[in-house]
Amino acid sequence: MAKIATLITNLFEDSEFTEPAKAFEDAGHEVYTIEKEEGVEITGKKGGTLTINFGIDDVTPEDFDALLLPGGFSPDLLRADDRFVEFTKAFMNDKKPVFAICHGQQLLISARSLAGREATGYKSIIVDLENAGVKFRDEEVVVCQNQLVTSRTPDDMIAFNRESLKLLEK
Repeated sequence: MAKIATLITNLFEDSEFTEPAKAFEDAGHEVYTIEKEEGVEITGKKGGTLTINFGIDDVTPEDFDALLLPGGFSPDLLRADDRFVEFTKAFMNDKKPVFAICHGQQLLISARSLAGREATGYKSIIVDLENAGVKFRDEEVVVCQNQLVTSRTPDDMIAFNRESLKLLEK
């Protein structure tokens, strides 16, 4: 089963972490949270809290099989730190599965890993995605090159989880 890294910080969209994490764990995968420091408690936009498993300096992309990028304000806050951008870029370069929903794609944009890809995302980042070289598709879920799964909003969660789990089975 896969070890899934999640890059996450305060103001994440609660359901965009909790629902995929539950689906992955129910399927036998392990989900780990990564922020600046291990053990800190972060708070989502809807008030949910979670305790971080690892600090970014204590892990490498090689420690994990896949990457989850929940949305909310979290990705925008994290992409200001090059360590999170480089961590994201490594997954894309190594062709490991990456699951990004809503604003999660902002880390992929900063990693300059989307040129020539098909993807979707939240309405307010469509121009950013297109400027990053994405062929934007306004669909509930887009799977690109058997590696990247993207969705627009929590309303797309069922399709996002389904396609992410399919990719993990390969």
